Amino acid sequence: MSEKITIYHNNQCSKSREGLCSLKDSGLDFEMIEYLKDTLSSKEITSLLAKLGISAHDLMRKGEQDYKDQVKGKTLSETEMVDLLVKFPRLIERPIVVKGNKAIIGRPVSLVVDFLV
Repeated sequence: MSEKITIYHNNQCSKSREGLCSLKDSGLDFEMIEYLKDTLSSKEITSLLAKLGISAHDLMRKGEQDYKDQVKGKTLSETEMVDLLVKFPRLIERPIVVKGNKAIIGRPVSLVVDFLV
């Protein structure tokens, strides 16, 4: 049995759309989660961070206004940063592709293709 594949997708993001196309082109079965519509819980984000092997701060998009307003220049705990990712999902780097117990941020998109092999 093959490992379950999931993409955490933001349709407003060109890189996320490219990652989704790579998944579709692969012919593999996958689940798509549009995390701006179906917001993630702190437990789900913590699970993703473990699969990615990174901190909540590393998952944040530093150019977003919410980052500048809520994070930049502040000393925040990991829990506080996860809570901000729940409250401000646009902060989440994308796309995230999960396969089994591993995950990647699909930037550049070529990482998605390599990850699926």
